[in-house]
Amino acid sequence: MDIPSFSTLEKLLDFLLQQGIKNGVFPGGAAAVFSGHGRGRIQAITTCGQTRLDEKGTKIDQKTFFDLASLTKPLATTLLMYRLNEQGLLDWKDTYTALSKRKIPSDKKYITIAQLLSHCSGLPAYRPYFELFKPVVEEENKRKLRRLILETSLAYEIGAECRYSDLGFILLGDGIEQITGQSLDILFTEQIAYPLGLDEDLLYLPPSKKKNFSKEKFAATERCRWRNRIIQGEVHDEHCFLMGGVAGHAGLFGTIGGVGRLCSSLLEGWQGRETGSVVSGDMLRQGLTRRYKDRTWCLGFDTPSTTGYTSAGTRLSRKSVGHLGYAGTSFWIDPDSDTVIVLLTNRVHPSRENTKIRQFRPWFHDRVMEFVCPCSGAPRLCTIRPDSHRKN
Repeated sequence: MDIPSFSTLEKLLDFLLQQGIKNGVFPGGAAAVFSGHGRGRIQAITTCGQTRLDEKGTKIDQKTFFDLASLTKPLATTLLMYRLNEQGLLDWKDTYTALSKRKIPSDKKYITIAQLLSHCSGLPAYRPYFELFKPVVEEENKRKLRRLILETSLAYEIGAECRYSDLGFILLGDGIEQITGQSLDILFTEQIAYPLGLDEDLLYLPPSKKKNFSKEKFAATERCRWRNRIIQGEVHDEHCFLMGGVAGHAGLFGTIGGVGRLCSSLLEGWQGRETGSVVSGDMLRQGLTRRYKDRTWCLGFDTPSTTGYTSAGTRLSRKSVGHLGYAGTSFWIDPDSDTVIVLLTNRVHPSRENTKIRQFRPWFHDRVMEFVCPCSGAPRLCTIRPDSHRKN
């Protein structure tokens, strides 16, 4: 489709989000872009659409919380791992056995923290363990889920390839809690969110916190058949729900400003401008480097694929790092153009069967990069087709 010219970044973002709503990609969304630094820095935050499609829906604004889904992996679990490494409490070469201090099956004894973070642990991507449970939060759920994961056979030889795995990050979250003696939600607030002044914009939502928030503050996700209700003000991921809303692979909620500012702080540290960064530049440069030449994963963060489909589009540099969230969220951080792009949506509302975001994401990122850095990448026309059914 032809894109009009825009005088401001805010107007462009509003247009792009409106196109997403018009084409049924998502009911509502929010976008943030930060590019450059110092006096030359440009930034924009825009929101659009509704929290849900029925009469209970309210207008999304900058205070709306989105279920960040798998953005929890890099922004919470991975950053906590970086912090623990800097504090000397662990090393990337340490095994999960040393981290968890539990009895580990022989086939998994030598999986390292680095292998779990870079998704080459041999663990399968996913198993629907939740189907074995009633949709009720109980203290024993976490222990039972950990046992089921550890009893699951490896899908491939450890370190032989990379397969994105929820299971590996569930184990990492459990390991962090074991080595620190604190829950992930408290650690995240104390070590990541609060130091950046983001504790009211980025948070986990265990049952004890739900009473402090009204559902209207949250973008709704799916009509869940297992829980028999539209999910709003509680985590979408079934396994995280069973674990009380706090896990290593999912559970983080955030506003558009909160996610944008956290990602901006990472870019500042990565670039050597460490004011306000919760992780040192040295640690970020170590962690945000590809572990294997022929694979996209760093330690907890992904990079754009050079072959086939990539949600990053064609204009972000190969050095960029980012991540996707199943509920319709994503971020990309590009050190070459000094740019952060965050897109938060509730594309799974009312059903996860809507996969149009797969085509929307690269189109969105290309259009943003054309505006903030016209010389970047190679142009590619990407239209939004109503009949697109590719998987997210």
